[in-house]
Amino acid sequence: HSSAHILGEAMEGYYGGCLCYGPPIENGFYYDMYIEDRCGPLIDLCRGPHVRHTGKIKALKIFKEEYRRRNFTEVVSPNIFNSKLWEASGHWQHYSENMFSFEIEKETFALKPMNCPGHCLMFAHRPRSWREMPLRLADFGVLHRNELSGTLSGLTRVRRFQQDDAHIFCTIEQIEEEIKGCLDFLKSVYAVFGFTFQLHLSTRPEKYLGDLEIWDHAEKQLQNSLNNFAAPWSLNPGDGAFYGPKIDIKIKDAIGRYHQCATIQLDFQLPIRFNLTYKRPVIIHRAILGSVERMIAILAENYGGKWPFWLSPRQVMVVPVGPTSEEYAQQVRVCSEFFEAGFMSDVDLDQSCTLNKKIRNAQLAQYNFILVVGEKEKANNAVNVRTRDNKVHGEISVSSAIEKLKKFKNSHIPNAEEEF
Repeated sequence: HSSAHILGEAMEGYYGGCLCYGPPIENGFYYDMYIEDRCGPLIDLCRGPHVRHTGKIKALKIFKEEYRRRNFTEVVSPNIFNSKLWEASGHWQHYSENMFSFEIEKETFALKPMNCPGHCLMFAHRPRSWREMPLRLADFGVLHRNELSGTLSGLTRVRRFQQDDAHIFCTIEQIEEEIKGCLDFLKSVYAVFGFTFQLHLSTRPEKYLGDLEIWDHAEKQLQNSLNNFAAPWSLNPGDGAFYGPKIDIKIKDAIGRYHQCATIQLDFQLPIRFNLTYKRPVIIHRAILGSVERMIAILAENYGGKWPFWLSPRQVMVVPVGPTSEEYAQQVRVCSEFFEAGFMSDVDLDQSCTLNKKIRNAQLAQYNFILVVGEKEKANNAVNVRTRDNKVHGEISVSSAIEKLKKFKNSHIPNAEEEF
């Protein structure tokens, strides 16, 4: 479905055509097109699971840019692996009941519930040098886990989800510095959302794998990293995973519930199982958002519909004063210009509503900014700006408005409506 919309935008952009009827056919889909004059951007009247426009294909853009800045290499791993891989990693023996498995040509395959075995294959596909350590791999792929039906809950517990998943392959000596980087990454991202969080260090359980001396050394480095992070943390003795100690991070939602989203885990066992070398690396499993779906649910409750401008699905509504201003509202100078600048912008052309009703509708729909345009604004190539909280900022040129909104979008400030 999203591909159909990409085709539609591409055709409109290339030919400037009027897009019409386009049903699916057996081998895909098509559009009937009336090509004469450019009619403005594609207006999506669909409802359903698709990206709204091609710009949204850049999923998690803010985080991907941050990953790149922190020297992570983004990779894409297959959704399906042979069960032999899961046997090698140990997941088949301990986690198979939570996996979706099936047979293909008498071989058993399973949808991946995590990315780590696939990343181990990437690490092991050629000899590694000490100069490559630490090697940081990030993966935003889809994961599937066969959770019990009774545990499913809205977006907070689902069977199909995405993670901002990453694995760091490093030496024992590099653990402390890498954990410091993970915590700094965590702090910078959560600060954007305004979240406070709790840190918990979970140490060696009664049943564990590996050498005791390595465990003690790793736990000491985790403690040092937490102490240097200058944030309170608590100890959960014996609550670590059997393959390594971990740091659990919990954030509080709008109604006081705590959710574990981010996690930082050390793993001594997968490098042994996959015979990874240079020497024997340690794997740091870490996620900042955790399940993207769960994070969206928490954000939705936290903001109560009032999304900050940079994150809002409804950023700009253009409201013409009357029928004579509708053409200006739709022209490239206004609605299309905001749309092409990357903003989620719409225009209200409902002639059955009064101006005040249109403004009120936009405010109730939580558009961050409502741009009113009439004959005066048309003459000055301007817009009259007000916010969803009915704060009036007055007339400003289209170009100046776009520059201000770009600044708000790129700086991720939480109160763009007040700062305008």
